[in-house]
Amino acid sequence: MLPTVARVLDLEVMRRGLPQVVAGADHLERPVRWVHVSELPDVAGMLRGGELVLTTGIALPEDREGLARYIRDLDEVGVAGLVVEFGRRYFDTLPRALVNAAEQRGLPLITLRRELRFVAVTEAVHALVVNAQLEQLRVSESVHQVFNELVVEGAEPPEVIRQVARMAGAPVVLENLAHQVLAHDTAGRPEAEVLEHWERRSRGVRPPGRTGHDPRSGWLVTTVGARGQDWGRLVLVQEPGPLPEGQAHPHGMLLERGASALALNRLVVRDRESLERQTHRTLLSGILTHALTVSEAALRAQALGVPLEGRRLVGVVLRQRRGPIPAALEAQARLRDFTELAAGAVRASRLSALVGALDDEAVGLLISLGAQQDEHAALDAFSAALRRMSAEAAREGADPAGPVVAVGSSVGSVRDARRTLLEATQVADAALHDAPGGRTASYYRLPDVRLRGLLHLLRDDARLQTYVERELGPLLAHDAEHNGQLVQMLRIYLEQGRNKSAAADAAHLSRPSFYDRLHKVERILGVDLDQVESCLSLHVALLALDAVRR
Repeated sequence: MLPTVARVLDLEVMRRGLPQVVAGADHLERPVRWVHVSELPDVAGMLRGGELVLTTGIALPEDREGLARYIRDLDEVGVAGLVVEFGRRYFDTLPRALVNAAEQRGLPLITLRRELRFVAVTEAVHALVVNAQLEQLRVSESVHQVFNELVVEGAEPPEVIRQVARMAGAPVVLENLAHQVLAHDTAGRPEAEVLEHWERRSRGVRPPGRTGHDPRSGWLVTTVGARGQDWGRLVLVQEPGPLPEGQAHPHGMLLERGASALALNRLVVRDRESLERQTHRTLLSGILTHALTVSEAALRAQALGVPLEGRRLVGVVLRQRRGPIPAALEAQARLRDFTELAAGAVRASRLSALVGALDDEAVGLLISLGAQQDEHAALDAFSAALRRMSAEAAREGADPAGPVVAVGSSVGSVRDARRTLLEATQVADAALHDAPGGRTASYYRLPDVRLRGLLHLLRDDARLQTYVERELGPLLAHDAEHNGQLVQMLRIYLEQGRNKSAAADAAHLSRPSFYDRLHKVERILGVDLDQVESCLSLHVALLALDAVRR
C-alpha cells in the first residue's frame, strides 16, 4: 500500500523540519502517490491527485479569497496534503484564511518550522512509493501464480476458497444468487459467528459494481460468473468500517482472482466416474439431447449389454432427500456414490438398465423390460433393493426415508425413451416436496407433478433466482432489516385464495392489523394485491423461493 501522509511525517528527513499539523488532522491516512514541489498559486492544473505538495508559500495570494481558492483547487484535484515551510513568506503562523479553508475541506495542512532540503524529502518519499509499487507487483504476481496453479490442477471450490481465506486472513463465503451458502472457510473463527443469519445479513450488502466494499458490514464482495452468466458471489467477511481515505481494498485483486478460478472450475469440472458409469451417462445424455440417432443409441446400448430394441423402456430418476443444511459442494462425490448404489440395486433386482448421472443431483435409469417381466413388480423390487442398500450405506444423520424414486410412463421404442426420462425428471422434482411418511407406494408417478415440481426443476437456474429477487427482493430485504413477517403475511393471503378475512384468521391477527400489513406489502413491492395477475406472479415467486431455498 502507498505511504500515507502520517507515514511521510514520521520519516527521519521530515522530522528534522519539526512538522506540525495545523489543519486536516483527521485525514492523515490519505495515500501519497508522489511529492510535488511548487511555488505556483495555480499548481492544481498540473496535478493528477495523490500528491503531497511542498512549498515555501512565497507566491501564494495575499487576499482571503485567493487563499481559499488555492486550497479549494488542491482539494478538488485530490492532493494528499500541503506542506508549507516557514522562513521565506511565513515565519510563525499561517494566514487564518488558509488554515480555515484547509480545515473545512479536510485537507491536511502541515507547517515546517525548520528549513529542509525539499529534494531530500522527495527522494525519501519516492523511495517509499516505488517500494510499495514493487511490493504490489510482487504480491500480484504471487497471487496470479497461486491461482493459475489451482486452475491448471483442477482444484475444487473448497480448495480455492481455503486459499483465498488463508491469503486474506479472514473468512470467505461462496453464495448463490439466492444468498445461500455453497461453501465457506472461517479462517479459524467459529462457524456460527460467520454463518449465523447469513441470508438476512447478505441481502443487506449490495455494493456497487462487480467488486465492491460495504463499509457498514466491512464485507468485500465480488460477483462470480463466466460467459455473461453470473451464478454467485464471493464474500470476504471483515469487521465494519470504511477503507482508508483514497485507497482501494488491499484484497480486491485476491478476491477477484479467486472468483475467476471458481468460474473456470464450474466451466471445466467433470464427474470423476468409473468408465462404465461415464459410458452409461454419455449414452443417456445422448438420448436426452438428441445427440444420438435411434439406431446409434440402440447399437451402443446393445454393446453395453443393455438391449433396447423390442423391449418396454421405463425412465426412472433418483434423487436423495437432503437435510436442512446440505453440503452443496460435496454433491459430486455423493452423487458418484449414489450412482454406483443405483447400479448395484439394478444388479440386485436382476434388471437390465442404463444407469448414469443426469445432472449435479439426479441419477437417471432407462430400465429395459422383457415381454414376460411385470413392470410394477420389477419397479417394486428395484425400489426395495435401493432402500435396503441405502440404509446399509447411510452415514449418521442420513434421511431414514431413503431416496426419491420417480418413474415415467413406459414406452415401446427407443424413439420415445427421451419422453419417459423427462417425465420421470419432473416427477422426481415434484416428489421432493412430498412427505415420505404419508405414502405406501415405493415410487412416484406422473400425478405428483405440479407447478412446485417444475419450479424445483429450475431452482438452480439464475434466471429463476433473478425472477424471485425481482418480485420479492424488496420485501425479503425489508423483513431481514426489520425482523418482520411481511413475506409470511403475503403467503397466507395467497394461500387463502385472496380471502382477507380467512387470511387474517389464519395469521391469528385482527382484520385491521392484517389489512395494514397487506398495505405495507403493496407499498414495498409497488403492486396492487387486488389484481389477479399481480397475485399470480407473486404466488409463483413464493413457490420459486421455496424451491430455491430447498
